[in-house]
Amino acid sequence: MAKHQFQTEVNQLLQLMIHSLYSNKEIFLRELVSNASDAMDKLNMLVLTDEAYSSIEFNPRIDIKIDKEAKTLTISDNGIGMNEGDLVDHLGTIAKSGTKAFLENLSGDTKKDSQLIGQFGVGFYSAFMVADSIEVISRKAGEDEAYIWSSTGNGEFEIEKAKRDSQGTQITLHIKDEDSEFLETHRIESIIKKYSNHIPFAIFMDKEQYTPAKKDDDGNEIEAEKTEIINEQINRASALWTLAKSKIKDDEYKDFYSSIAHDSSEPLAWMHHKAEGAIEYTTLFYIPSKAPMDLFRVDYQPGIKLYINRVFITDDEKELMPTYLRFLRGVIDSADLPLNVSREILQSNPVMSKIRNSSVKKVLSELAKLKKNDSAKYETFYKEFGNVIKEGLYNDFANREKILELLQFNTLLSSDVTDLESFVKNVDDEKKEIYYLTGKMSLSMLKNSPQLEQFKAKNIDVLLLNEEVDSVVFPMVNEYKEYKFINATDAKLEDSEQSQKEDEELAKEFEPLTKELKSVLGDKIKSVEVTTELTDSPVRIKIDKEDPSYMMAQMMAQMGQASEVPPIVPILQINPRHEILSKLKDSADQNLINDAAFVLLDQAKLAEGMELDDTPEFIQKLNRVVAASLRA
Repeated sequence: MAKHQFQTEVNQLLQLMIHSLYSNKEIFLRELVSNASDAMDKLNMLVLTDEAYSSIEFNPRIDIKIDKEAKTLTISDNGIGMNEGDLVDHLGTIAKSGTKAFLENLSGDTKKDSQLIGQFGVGFYSAFMVADSIEVISRKAGEDEAYIWSSTGNGEFEIEKAKRDSQGTQITLHIKDEDSEFLETHRIESIIKKYSNHIPFAIFMDKEQYTPAKKDDDGNEIEAEKTEIINEQINRASALWTLAKSKIKDDEYKDFYSSIAHDSSEPLAWMHHKAEGAIEYTTLFYIPSKAPMDLFRVDYQPGIKLYINRVFITDDEKELMPTYLRFLRGVIDSADLPLNVSREILQSNPVMSKIRNSSVKKVLSELAKLKKNDSAKYETFYKEFGNVIKEGLYNDFANREKILELLQFNTLLSSDVTDLESFVKNVDDEKKEIYYLTGKMSLSMLKNSPQLEQFKAKNIDVLLLNEEVDSVVFPMVNEYKEYKFINATDAKLEDSEQSQKEDEELAKEFEPLTKELKSVLGDKIKSVEVTTELTDSPVRIKIDKEDPSYMMAQMMAQMGQASEVPPIVPILQINPRHEILSKLKDSADQNLINDAAFVLLDQAKLAEGMELDDTPEFIQKLNRVVAASLRA
């Protein structure tokens, strides 16, 4: 017998399971049956595609047995099974990024943490919510040796050799006294019908069947009453996606979702589509009501299962749908792909490419309908997945316009969000320019950015994009229909000839001050310019878009390596009509000019949401400037 220690994260998870206050404990059975179904899916594919497994007699089924006297519940399958190494890897460690994300969200408050269980299926370990101890006997297909894994969830588990006549896994739960409801056949059957009715394999359970006594016409007993144990199938075992939509109830759709997504929350929406013709396939996609916990992890777990003629192929292929739709959960079932399709073939197969492209268009179309017909539900969707959808602007050029039309925007002149279709109705019909401003700051700060003062003055609306993803994707967006996207920092709003002449005169008048400020600030800035685009602020920062450093930064940002680029040296623009600048122009106090130069530069940085190089030094200089103004 070999003893093993659970991985630290597993131990943390087990303690939550054992001491959980979670009210929906029944999900443990959903998780175990789902694992059994996955195991049979994997063996089914190997039997059909791999010569090494072709001799295995495979009649897939799941069996559930209750022993009230021993207080045990046993779930058995004849799927792929596990050897000793698999038992250690699968039942002693955590590999799935989603489970790691689940653990990262734990607060230490048992009551709060237990609510997270419903947001993420925690698989095998959820059985410890109802069991004092668990034994797993398993034999891997194609191997002769079987092993038994056992644990009380106390930080360690044991593995030793065992006996099992065929491949597969048997899990025996020793049910806690307070959870004896899970030793009742009617309770187990109701859970199976709720969560596992439509897994594609039959589930059998031993049930008591009572037959009353039989009597003849005179009332004489001719056959005594009897109670016998029968082994009865308790689920439909029909792949839900293969049924006609008209024959599926909403509750069945929801229950199937909980089974494949390991999510106790109801889905926000679903879309069921069957394509017939040159290529035949069926898709059933769900939109979760809450974002999966690993949504923004590089190692996220894909949510789409691929079947070929109802034979499971993979649930670990990220190429089945584009990454910006990675929140989808569901099934793709094709009739036109070979059963032995490899990952490499999947990525280049023209049939899979057509299925993927058509599915993306279908999903985007359904989202557009949701946006139009159910604003409340769409608002929920957008709150959870709006930033993910934006990623499609970067890499899905064919559907960029459809994606743009799904987006919701804050704007400079309105307190309500809007979409592009509504926004362009107020865009200048001659210029046809959509102005936008990005910035990693609060919406309030972005709305009051010095970059927007000229737009406010002329009552021109601007899209405000303050999410981190915006600064990466929107520089890649050039147009929407006949409208051009223009960064507000690059916009040239027309001025009269008289205005241009005044600007030139002001620039000449302030030339000595711009030279002085450049001399004081040195290599902290590229240059100092006069601008008349500011109305309230004394200064602002401008980035030279022709600067090679800026171009390199953009390229690195698009490759996800922005942190490796040296900081870009900005241009400092000054407002000649502002009192501070007009007084500095006429000041002979060199110390005041020196301090004011740095204070103004730092003020401009703060307005852009940038961090200061030296906050204490900024405060000291600001205090000296204030003191000087009080002495004047």
